Amino acid sequence: MQTIGERLEEARKKKGISIREAAEATKIRGDYLQRFETNHFDIGLTEIYTRGFLRTYANFLKLPADRILGDYAALGRGDARPRQPNREIYGRMDISVASTEGAERNEPASEPAPEPSHANRGPQRSRAGTALPSGPDPAVVFKYVKIGGAVVIALLLLLIAKSLFSSGKPTPSSGGGASTQATRGPAFGLVALNPVQVTVRRKTAGGAEGEILFSGPVTPGEIKLVARPSAVYIEVNAPESLMIEINGKRFPMGLPPGERRGELPAP
Repeated sequence: MQTIGERLEEARKKKGISIREAAEATKIRGDYLQRFETNHFDIGLTEIYTRGFLRTYANFLKLPADRILGDYAALGRGDARPRQPNREIYGRMDISVASTEGAERNEPASEPAPEPSHANRGPQRSRAGTALPSGPDPAVVFKYVKIGGAVVIALLLLLIAKSLFSSGKPTPSSGGGASTQATRGPAFGLVALNPVQVTVRRKTAGGAEGEILFSGPVTPGEIKLVARPSAVYIEVNAPESLMIEINGKRFPMGLPPGERRGELPAP
């Protein structure tokens, strides 16, 4: 019949993990696990810690922890220690009993004074005559707990809604183009079906190419907004992979084969 250590070691090796990996997973020191596998259970800790570590290690290795602890107890270990009597409580009992016995010997028994009813008792007072503080009203406490819970839930819902709305807003891109938040006035969007390189230039009054309004890559899933103060020239390395978005509608470049530059009229 296999010992406890042999079963632990065999199960660990079947899982294909080292002592160090097992220690990191169970948060138990590796030298403790090594001693368990060699049937050395004196690790310098109390029985409650030793049994707890054995149970954790057995559960981690998918072994029946109750059976492991039963075999461990059969070795003469793990016996529950009797609790020591509470001397303070017993001392009070002895004093009270002794006081009662002394009172019975020295004083005649008298009839107990009638206990005042709860309705007529009023606020309790100390021996010095001062009123003792009463506990909080449970109904008031519950009311404030409900209010606090409702406030917390409202704040959580507000944070969730804020994060959802903020996540749907496009962020400024780094390719030289403008985003929906940064562009003002007439604009149009560049939408890529595949990664493309785009350059947008302003068309001058004489029909020549003016300043560059955008130059950079456009990747699928994003919209590059470009200012459109006048007619512009759009140059793209793959016209079939670029769409133009104006007022929420998308249009293909529509360039003849071999052409890579097109013109977008003024708004």
